[in-house]
Amino acid sequence: MNLDDYYQLGSIVKPHGLRGLMVAFLDVDDLDAYRKVKSVLLALPTAPDKLVPYAVERIQPQTEDRVLLKLKGIDTIEAAEPLRNAILYRALAELPELDEDQFYFHDVIGFTVVDEQLGELGVVEAFYEMTQQDLMAMRYKGVEVLIPVVDELVSHADEDEKKLYVTLPDGLLDVYLTPASRERDEPDEFEKP
Repeated sequence: MNLDDYYQLGSIVKPHGLRGLMVAFLDVDDLDAYRKVKSVLLALPTAPDKLVPYAVERIQPQTEDRVLLKLKGIDTIEAAEPLRNAILYRALAELPELDEDQFYFHDVIGFTVVDEQLGELGVVEAFYEMTQQDLMAMRYKGVEVLIPVVDELVSHADEDEKKLYVTLPDGLLDVYLTPASRERDEPDEFEKP
């Protein structure tokens, strides 16, 4: 199985009780959309590049990002313990449908970033999921620029044109183009005497 065909749903935190239940963290916006999931794939800490399929018996939300997870065939604490810290995956094709103006991060990698005032700026290279907010990385004039992924700045994506439309605040690009930031991204050049 190729990991590029799957998305990371979350991870198993620890066993819960004696009958094979596990506490799992799910990195999703809406836990209810995942209550009826029938299967997951696990990448075990001992074999992170190998995905093992498991049928899901039950997902029971506990907090906004934690669930009790019961996998078929995992019926004891001894069977659950080796799954501690396993990463949960699902097929990209099984992602829930989004509203028209929404997009998944992986869908817009490689899209051209277009600002309403400045026009085309660069290409989306990556996303960084941070505790406070997510950041989109693009290369602009040879420098990596990070743009907060918030509705006020990122308006929509056009799949047909492969463009992501933004409204950047005045001065955001200038922060990255100061001499100090350019020196970090540019290789050292040596002057001849």
